[in-house]
Amino acid sequence: MRKITLIPGDGIGPEVIFATKKIVDFLNIDIDWEIINAGENTYKKTGEYIPKTLIDSINKNKIVLKGPITTPVGKGFRSINVSLRKKFDTYANIRPLKSLHGVGKMYKNVDLVVFRENTEGLYIGIENKINEDKTQAIKVTTRKASERIAKKAFDYAIDNKRKKVTAVHKANILKITDGLFLECVREISKKYPSIEYEEKIIDNMCMQLVMNPEKYDILVTTNLYGDILSDLSSGLVGGLGLTPGANIGDDIGIFEAVHGSAPDIAGRFVANPAACILSAAMMLDYIGEKFSADLIRNALYKVIEDGNNLTRDLGGNSNTWEFTQSIINNLCI
Repeated sequence: MRKITLIPGDGIGPEVIFATKKIVDFLNIDIDWEIINAGENTYKKTGEYIPKTLIDSINKNKIVLKGPITTPVGKGFRSINVSLRKKFDTYANIRPLKSLHGVGKMYKNVDLVVFRENTEGLYIGIENKINEDKTQAIKVTTRKASERIAKKAFDYAIDNKRKKVTAVHKANILKITDGLFLECVREISKKYPSIEYEEKIIDNMCMQLVMNPEKYDILVTTNLYGDILSDLSSGLVGGLGLTPGANIGDDIGIFEAVHGSAPDIAGRFVANPAACILSAAMMLDYIGEKFSADLIRNALYKVIEDGNNLTRDLGGNSNTWEFTQSIINNLCI
């Protein structure tokens, strides 16, 4: 039996997480959930944002399905999500983005995956105040991190029969930091001759995604650019409510919806669990349950395509549980 750490999270987190759990459990997959929370609600109860019991659970189980967590403002961690990524060195943030019939206004043929380096760049958090009128942030790029995110992207291309990897950078200006990143991706690309390789400057890449997103397959990039591109790309396919995510290291995978905890609608059971459900499908792929993962994805796609029992953000009037039950009903077909 596979033991998996389940983090309900804050706000709408428990609603979307337990809706997702209900779908996965319906398929009778050999999973034993270990439920341990983190975040704002946990802090109020225990004085810890990330309890040691959770750290121990992740170290033991290696697989995590996580709900959205409220980041404390003005105190505590800069970001609980970033803290978990650093703690467990989940260096590859992976976001598949796919057009679904029935949602989105303009783009019908988007099918791309963003690979974002998760551990360095400006997000390493080294900032200095030089004087009252001048500050600086230090951007860190290493060969190790650049090579391993590139390898992860090309391996994914091979494993998923993808055809092209695009490296996104600003090496025309940031010649040392982005220059090293680009050098590393180029060297890795030579080991995968069957995969087409190209490079795009970040500002041009943003324009190309808005104009011709169907031309792109896998994007691999640094931390800040990946953050921007993954949210931009989410907008092409209907928003963060339909965007799954994974943070993968060498032996630990944390799977999570990329939207926030939405405390303003928490407890009303109107939240859309689709991003969390699709993240769980990524988790099932990761643990070798691809057949079940595809069943879940296809059932969700069918519900959205039919347009029945959709949550409000998808244009319907159904609640979280009605939407979830519709997916389960389509698993039976």
